[in-house]
Amino acid sequence: MTSYLAVAAVVGALIALHELGHFVAAKACGIPVERFSIGMGPKVFAVERGGTWYWLSAIPIGGYVLPGLAEPEFRTLPLGKQIVFALGGPAANLAAAYAGLLVLARFDVVLATTLFGSGLGELGRAVTALVSGQGELSGVVGIVATGGSMFGSTLKGLLLFSVSINLNLAVLNLLPLPPLDGGRIVFATLARLWRPLARLQTPVTLAGWVFLLALMAYATVHDVVRIV
Repeated sequence: MTSYLAVAAVVGALIALHELGHFVAAKACGIPVERFSIGMGPKVFAVERGGTWYWLSAIPIGGYVLPGLAEPEFRTLPLGKQIVFALGGPAANLAAAYAGLLVLARFDVVLATTLFGSGLGELGRAVTALVSGQGELSGVVGIVATGGSMFGSTLKGLLLFSVSINLNLAVLNLLPLPPLDGGRIVFATLARLWRPLARLQTPVTLAGWVFLLALMAYATVHDVVRIV
């Protein structure tokens, strides 16, 4: 049970790291942030600094960044700022994955780079297989179950697991699908080329969220059935 809890904690922390990357990118670009939360759900503790509320929320999984701009205002920001904000999360996960490989490779930079490239290649092939219908979809339950049984019993195993999850979060969020980071970049770029397209971003993003939530629900049910 301890190994599964450790893996669940790693997953939650790395999702929070992804959101921290967006937060740092927003601050670097001068984009106002109304709230940055570690965790989800109701507020447990909050403090305000520099116009931003920092929350610790009740559900210790992930986190979120709430920009201080309404969506129409956000879309009027320079394209470069929008892209940097979207890339902040994946960049944080890629940096953490590489740092984990450096530790695993005992500071052999050459070996870490080789493993990093190999991991990205394997992930790319897995995404291709999933899109083509030949891969197997897994949700959070499946990830925790697999990670707990394979990686959760040792510190080295958890580090390997964190590298894998960081790469997954980075690459999957860069897919050009709304409401993922890659989708936001594509939509922001296309809207600059054809202004009327901007009006479609909100409904398309909402449709994307519905699809992703349905996919997550399906994956969770699939995981539970498979495990049971």
